Amino acid sequence: MEVNPPKQEHLLALKVMRLTKPTLFTNIPVTCEEKDLPGELFNQLMRDDPSTVNGAEILMLGEMLTLPQNFGNIFLGETFSSYISVHNDSNQVVKDILVKADLQTSSQRLNLSASNAAVAELKPDCCIDDVIHHEVKEIGTHILVCAVSYTTQGGEKMYFRKFFKFQVLKPLDVKTKFYNAESDLSSVTDEVFLEAQIQNITTSPMFMEKVSLEPSIMYNVAELNSVSQAGECVTTFGSRAYLQPMDTRQYLYCLKPKKEFAEKAGIIKGVTVIGKLDIVWKTNLGERGRLQTSQLQRMAPGYGDVRLSLEAIPDTVNLEEPFHITCKITNCRKTAWKAASQFLSLPCPYSAVFSTGTAECLRLKTNRHVLKENI
Repeated sequence: MEVNPPKQEHLLALKVMRLTKPTLFTNIPVTCEEKDLPGELFNQLMRDDPSTVNGAEILMLGEMLTLPQNFGNIFLGETFSSYISVHNDSNQVVKDILVKADLQTSSQRLNLSASNAAVAELKPDCCIDDVIHHEVKEIGTHILVCAVSYTTQGGEKMYFRKFFKFQVLKPLDVKTKFYNAESDLSSVTDEVFLEAQIQNITTSPMFMEKVSLEPSIMYNVAELNSVSQAGECVTTFGSRAYLQPMDTRQYLYCLKPKKEFAEKAGIIKGVTVIGKLDIVWKTNLGERGRLQTSQLQRMAPGYGDVRLSLEAIPDTVNLEEPFHITCKITNCRKTAWKAASQFLSLPCPYSAVFSTGTAECLRLKTNRHVLKENI
């Protein structure tokens, strides 16, 4: 949508057009049988139509392309391109022409002009052309501000601006889930599984060119989105990786700690930053988009090597009188663990915290050693 200030009489004219790929021209075929009243009239008109495919006139898609008629939708991760033209509509020679293009977002203002140098002069019926590009990295309202300044033959300095407002939409909905792997009841591994759900929330299909996970420095990643068939690696999504509108696809990755970090006990347990997803797709006629998520974080397991469960809880208690519960603390590590003061917080209207004191050192003599503590 174009929002302009009150018009002034200027010697120069500014035109801005967004550069996008054209779309395939479509028509609505109208046909009938030979015994009907129109006879061959409709069929002959379709054969004479230059936009139809010769020999397949009843298909909606033709052989022509349609140029964009409006600004269209712009999605996060796509490259915004625009053509800017300043034309001298007068019969005078204009001097010191400076064209500046800025993109105003909700958080910053970016200069998109290829050059900030002024043009010495512009003769009548001549123009200054420029093409700007910008990879869109924010959603919400964007305003393209095009400003032109120049000097007339009489030495008067002139200046005007035009504003073009457009919305940047979100193309994908990405959801992630983390799973900590456990091999059996006697040991806990350091492997982490990541499930990424990607949904196409646009109105057109997407070709998913690449979906990969860039792990943090402590992990190696293995993609679990393909299977081996006849010695070849085949994707689980089929040969055509199209994602239709509102469809969702699930990707699975396995992260294993690197050897130098896995040998240091306790370091991996506290790691919350796993990595980030890199998603590349293509839309109509090969227009490419790319998104990178922020660093994916999982909840720190904290005392992930220790588990706490309640063994005995009274059914009823008297207000403002002590009561007893029994907690079971399980050491899941293969090394000894010394528990300091353990605290239990009760979610009740009257907040209370109870301390068990200092627990003894837990030593792993069997599969799992258990300490029971009365409160």
